[in-house]
Amino acid sequence: MDETVLLVGGGGREHAVARALADSDAALYACAGNRNPGIARIADGFESLDTTNPSAVTEYARDIDATLAVIGPEAPLEAGVADALDDAGVYAFGPQQSEARIETDKAFQRRFMKQKGISGCPDFETFDDMERACEYIDEYDGDLAVKPAGLTGGKGVRVIGDQVTAEEAKEYLRASDYDQVVLEERLVGEEFTVQAFVANGDLRVTPAVQDHKRAYEGDEGPNTGGMGSYSDGSLELPFMTNEEYMEAVDILQEVVDALDGYKGVLYGQFMLTADGIKVVEFNARFGDPEAMNTLPVLETDFLDVLQAAHDGVALPQLTFSRQATVCKYAVPAGYPTDPEGGTKVTVDEESIGDALLFYASVDEREDGIYTTTSRSFAVVGVAESITEAEEIADDALSAVGDGMRVRHDIGKPDLVNERIDHMIELRGN
Repeated sequence: MDETVLLVGGGGREHAVARALADSDAALYACAGNRNPGIARIADGFESLDTTNPSAVTEYARDIDATLAVIGPEAPLEAGVADALDDAGVYAFGPQQSEARIETDKAFQRRFMKQKGISGCPDFETFDDMERACEYIDEYDGDLAVKPAGLTGGKGVRVIGDQVTAEEAKEYLRASDYDQVVLEERLVGEEFTVQAFVANGDLRVTPAVQDHKRAYEGDEGPNTGGMGSYSDGSLELPFMTNEEYMEAVDILQEVVDALDGYKGVLYGQFMLTADGIKVVEFNARFGDPEAMNTLPVLETDFLDVLQAAHDGVALPQLTFSRQATVCKYAVPAGYPTDPEGGTKVTVDEESIGDALLFYASVDEREDGIYTTTSRSFAVVGVAESITEAEEIADDALSAVGDGMRVRHDIGKPDLVNERIDHMIELRGN
């Protein structure tokens, strides 16, 4: 069956999806609010539109006779774009609005976990009264994570005892305009992500990835959407066991069993603690940057996954090359607190070497490529070891021009070994 696939979104994650489909038999079209030059080169057509407008996305899908759609970012899912495409007869590989609440409403997410008995749920309370939330901070015996219930692009969480003091957390809540917040026990350990393809009741998992949210080297500074990430040549990461990886997979399976009819990507962000696996959050789509770690090493044709999902049959078993990956983002100066957008950026693609280049939040205009106020592009090294992959990625960053910033430490042996030592200390072994 000839497929026409519509890719919704214009970031680095979507560039990774486009590349995964580039060598398949599908005709690929894309739409986004920005013109991503990497996607535009691969796609048969690229339309600039508001991807949170279900009617606009559906109209473009009809214009190109799309049979399948892959929805990259969370905002279109929250807006009901998957629902509109499904209603129009275009199979959307992404959950419908009600199921996407597993990501888009953190209060719903925690209540869902509690009601369904999903493993790994931390202690939590939800509040729509910020003064009552502040009282809870004073009353709670221990540190808390403060999470806005809605979408904040990965930048809304404040962790007492790590990023802020209790007083600063209360000031943050009082100064906010959040309708609802979740306060939950602070989890101590090592974070990691497992992403899974889900459709027709099947769950197919990908290698674990560790993202680095902090803006600056040494895990300093404010949270970002993710400055970079790494994966190993096995399913698990160096600081964890295969049994711990499978414990996380079991939690994802519990979610799929409880969310009947879920389709798309289910992303579990987990904390490996001294007491086992805890759930930091779930997302209803590929991670960014984590998609850039997993899709380049996926040997199964991604189109085969989409077609099986569409046809209502079992998803294919996934195979991956046994290679490590390291992804590093280049971001505008001032990111994430006061980023400088609208700056012309030059990427010397000839100097990328063996790394993969993924354009992200940039806009291609007639006279060149310009930054937005988010992450600009990423480079990914793929090799036999994390150390070799890191060297490939770091060498490629000579292509970064003035006014851009990078976390060079991601994937370097010292930082990876810190993770291993941290878990040895927590486990007491």
